[in-house]
Amino acid sequence: MILLRVRVGRMTAVVTIEEIKETIMKRSSLIWAGALLGASIATPAVAHEAGDWILRGGVGMVMPKNDNLVLPEITIDTLTVNAVVQVDDGVSMTLTGTYMFTDNWAFDILAAWPFKHDVDLDATISDGVTTESGTLPFAEVEHLPPTFSVQYHFSPEAKFQPFVGLGVNYTTFLSEDLTQDIIDAGIVDFSLDDSFGVAAQIGADWMLNDRALINFDVRWINIESDITATIDDGINPAETGELGTIKIDPWVFAVNFGYKF
Repeated sequence: MILLRVRVGRMTAVVTIEEIKETIMKRSSLIWAGALLGASIATPAVAHEAGDWILRGGVGMVMPKNDNLVLPEITIDTLTVNAVVQVDDGVSMTLTGTYMFTDNWAFDILAAWPFKHDVDLDATISDGVTTESGTLPFAEVEHLPPTFSVQYHFSPEAKFQPFVGLGVNYTTFLSEDLTQDIIDAGIVDFSLDDSFGVAAQIGADWMLNDRALINFDVRWINIESDITATIDDGINPAETGELGTIKIDPWVFAVNFGYKF
């Protein structure tokens, strides 16, 4: 055992090295505890709480499923035409508003600037001897997909806050413009009915501080619409009929910046 003789004024004390170490450790613990307490007081709360509004804005991509509609086989003289409607991806700005009616449960509304999609025909033409295939631009459509969902937030007090949602989508088509080649071929007009469908969602908020956040969001939306076309060959009276139900059923991916009020 190592002894140290310490003299303070007229007083002399004998202490061991172990006692000095123990004293230093106790003081260090107090210093660290004070620092952690100060940090916890200075760090703002990041929790989503009942009564909060969360507004998010960003960019979303709508990615429809493949083979949206197989058209009925068409016979023109000796030619047989088979075609499949394909709806391409579309990108636009998105906006969501979320109201937390408890710490875990929320009501969410998805809005967006209109999405535009190119619609193509994957066609196969056969004369009984030879067969040719190709892609023919058919139209451009514009739509709005407002979606209303109920969300469950798993960890409202964490910095990383995942959630799931389930709701209903209403898709309205604002415009349907045929390409000139299709019009020249005799299809002079077409329209898409509005759609109601189920919408499922998974996402997460990454809190930057007590108010600002980055949001990642993935949705699957059931969108099905009846397509009606008008055919006019310039000789016979124009005819309007239903071509079938186009199934878009897209995945929607979005990245947003958000702010909590």
